[in-house]
Amino acid sequence: MDISTTNRRREQTRARYPDEEDCAERDGVKLYYEIYGAGEPTVLLMPTWEIVHSRFWKFQIPYLSRHCRVITFDPRGNGRSDRPGDFDAYRRREFAADALAVLDAARIDRAIVVSWCDMGESLILAAEHPERVASLVFIAPSLSDREVEHGVYPFDAELDSDEGWAKETRSYWLRDWPGYLQFFFAMCLTEPHSTKPIEDCVDWAMDTDMETILAGFRGWETKIIGPAEVAELGSRIHCPVLVIHGTDDAQVDLWRGEELARQLNGELVLLEGSGHAPHVRDPVKINLLLRDFVRPAPPPRRWVRGRSRSKRALYISSPIGLGHARRDLAIADEIRKMHPDVEIDWLAQHPVTRVLQAAGERIHPASALLANESGHIESESAEHDLHCFQAIRRMDEILLSNFMVFHDLVRDEAYDVWIGDEAWELDYYLHENPEQKQAAYVWLTDFVGWLPTPDGGDHEAFLTADYTLR
Repeated sequence: MDISTTNRRREQTRARYPDEEDCAERDGVKLYYEIYGAGEPTVLLMPTWEIVHSRFWKFQIPYLSRHCRVITFDPRGNGRSDRPGDFDAYRRREFAADALAVLDAARIDRAIVVSWCDMGESLILAAEHPERVASLVFIAPSLSDREVEHGVYPFDAELDSDEGWAKETRSYWLRDWPGYLQFFFAMCLTEPHSTKPIEDCVDWAMDTDMETILAGFRGWETKIIGPAEVAELGSRIHCPVLVIHGTDDAQVDLWRGEELARQLNGELVLLEGSGHAPHVRDPVKINLLLRDFVRPAPPPRRWVRGRSRSKRALYISSPIGLGHARRDLAIADEIRKMHPDVEIDWLAQHPVTRVLQAAGERIHPASALLANESGHIESESAEHDLHCFQAIRRMDEILLSNFMVFHDLVRDEAYDVWIGDEAWELDYYLHENPEQKQAAYVWLTDFVGWLPTPDGGDHEAFLTADYTLR
């Protein structure tokens, strides 16, 4: 089917594009969906409410689709799905029925259903169609089987203040919709240095309009299914369940995740210090949790006793600038002079691989799985105008995807040292996930310097990948 590419032309480069894309149709509403990868099991990444579309799963899609089939779809009200104009069209049962329609259109009999900030649709789907749901994963679920206060202020209240949650009122939305989006997503992403994901979410929310959101929103008490229905649906669910919740979630109280896990006899994983969107701010941890739940990695096929093998190095060389490749080859030659028996594998991509192959170096087969970094830089250089800082910042999805390739490689194969030349993804994600650092690590770069902070303060921030990606 010919799907409009208007949004894609202005979005940042993806790490993984869909293998199939189409629309399902239900009761006159078209639902845009994408399929990535092949093989079983199938993972259905559910939409949240219509405030954002399916791109909020961008950090999970490339990794999971290397191990199984992944399906995403834009919710009614955003992205490339239709925007019905009446309130009843946005009830949670409509979202559950949409998920079923997408599975039917994609010819999928059974799926593992993963949701973020679920408000009832996954419960409905699993309870009423158990034959279609193999298992459930809830990330920061909004559900509870006991009554709570839903909002700080009534949605239609006329207030004297615009501070804090006073922004979540109809009158404020009508005055300053972008201001509400900035506030709302800042509350979703409370971790320090979250400016990039907040900007992403605001941009995705602007793919719809306030009128569409208003059509389906009258306050959270009308958006989330009630406690009695949660309890009744939960009593009918018997599939495996995993609940993941950040301890610093400022949107949904931690006890909700704890209670849902208890009610569904599910496994509970608490992420210390994480906010409401850990799949965005702690994607390595979430990806590994999902992989272990969906399709656990097999144990390494081979183990070599340490003293009976040669020293091994994994060299990660950036494709941005062939000068890196020449420098890296010179370094590799010096390493071999000091350690003649060392084995060096290269994790690299075009055009660096061309230089490495000409020099007779061994390129690891996992290199074929790397997302194209140089292609992204080229796409950011329209009319020969390149903002390097923003180009790297907009490469976050690609860098996370490539780190996950690296992660799987070093999990399965033993190396004595990792060497990364301009390997920004290694520097950043090893910093964020220090438990993943299991070998000596060397990081090379052409430039480190000082850069004024975005808030214009007197202090300065050290320019590393840690700063760049944030």
